[in-house]
Amino acid sequence: MAKQEDLFKNVVSHAKEYGFIFQSSEIYDGLSAVYDYAQNGVELKKNIRDYWWKSMVQMHENIVGLDSAIFMHPTTWKASGHVDAFNDPLIDNKDSKKRYRADVLIEDYAEKLNQKAQKEIEKARARFGEAFNEQEFVTTNARVMEYLGKKKEILERMARSLETENLADVKALIEELEIADPETGSKNWTEVRQFNLMFGTKLGASADSAMDLYLRPETAQGIFVNFLNVQKTGRMKIPFGIAQTGKAFRNEIVARQFIFRMREFEQMEMQFFVRPGEEMKYYEYWKNTRLNWHLSLGLGKENYRFHDHEKLAHYANAAADIEFNFPFGFKELEGIHSRTDFDLKAHEQFSGKKMQYFDTELNQNYTPYVVETSVGLDRMFLAVFSNSLKEETLEDGSTRTVLQLPSVLAPTKAAVLPLVKKDGLPEVARQIIEDLKWDFNVAYDEKDAVGRRYRRQDALGTPFCITVDHQTLEDQTVTIRHRDSMQQDRVKIEELRSIINSEVSMRNWLMKM
Repeated sequence: MAKQEDLFKNVVSHAKEYGFIFQSSEIYDGLSAVYDYAQNGVELKKNIRDYWWKSMVQMHENIVGLDSAIFMHPTTWKASGHVDAFNDPLIDNKDSKKRYRADVLIEDYAEKLNQKAQKEIEKARARFGEAFNEQEFVTTNARVMEYLGKKKEILERMARSLETENLADVKALIEELEIADPETGSKNWTEVRQFNLMFGTKLGASADSAMDLYLRPETAQGIFVNFLNVQKTGRMKIPFGIAQTGKAFRNEIVARQFIFRMREFEQMEMQFFVRPGEEMKYYEYWKNTRLNWHLSLGLGKENYRFHDHEKLAHYANAAADIEFNFPFGFKELEGIHSRTDFDLKAHEQFSGKKMQYFDTELNQNYTPYVVETSVGLDRMFLAVFSNSLKEETLEDGSTRTVLQLPSVLAPTKAAVLPLVKKDGLPEVARQIIEDLKWDFNVAYDEKDAVGRRYRRQDALGTPFCITVDHQTLEDQTVTIRHRDSMQQDRVKIEELRSIINSEVSMRNWLMKM
């Protein structure tokens, strides 16, 4: 646990030191759980967004994009259920005065049971080697069965209690499990109560006539209210999808863990409209497709897992999360939900406007069902960034900090370094920059010894360093250094574009899906 905490501190520190993420309004002591993406962070974030958009929209003929407004008519949120049901169970510790989400406290307890079971499994794997049968061990080992059985029992009870609004039982469960305040160890808890997460605001020139609005807590509703607009103007046929990226806002009870849980965040969502009765087929399809998208980035298959929801949202008939192994454990990265026809029917009811689709093949009208994929862009940033940050010990005993970002996502694809700041080398380096910048984000760096410049670019995640030296003036060749292997090759200047492109092009990375 201490090692994980140290890793997380390094992630936060590195993000600031190298211009990825700053605390918002830092000169005024900042705002809790609000962050600014700095000069390198904004590039990495944009590249993640583009990688998602390319795979989701450009690579699917039946998926189109949308950019809906943050402000929406307030009845939207009544229809969607957010006004009445967008709550988190809140609990306070009387001694520490700290506030927590009750369900998160219970889930963290259950995850510790799961970790104990996994330790037993790993010990057995080490003991039995290739002869180890994990499935048989899990179903026969008393200790593992006890851990996993208790975890299942706890989560199912919590889900039932939250489903029926039995908040007294949620508190009773916390007390029975003797869950303590993570910071102080106190078990002196208040009652559990519901807390609505939406931010309220007003629209209008005067206080008397202003309309009460909400900052949108999700981007999905902008897609649903535009369903018929997109379908008719785009002549879309079921099944088809509408994709959107954009900001959402939630007044989180416990906003913590850096950019994992923020009050202002960005989502990348796609709503896929299907015939009633076919939703489970597409639910399974999108589960597999989305996992393959994550795996294409090469962050390690062992760092992902599916988690099926015990408690379903009011609109869903199936839901699963793709969880990622963050420095603080496995947590939700992306959700795949079968939303049924709840949203379109609700908006039809509240607006009085028909939200149905005429299927020419079936010769009938119906309300489409929806399968949703929704990934947090900020969480995706944290997953990529934290997994890529490495401390390496080299052959000579020295160490280097390297940010081994997937090269397709790296903020800067190549840094061009003149060996010295004279003899015409900077001019040649500038010419290379002028040529490459049409296709890639490239940087020029002439400060310090070339070895220190390599280390700086390693820490920034730059896949290639191109060094211009005196030989360059003679034969138009340069040294290109690869970030991960530190291998150096002598190549012609005219070959640089194709070498970089082969490593960073979205085509090559998405072909892995």
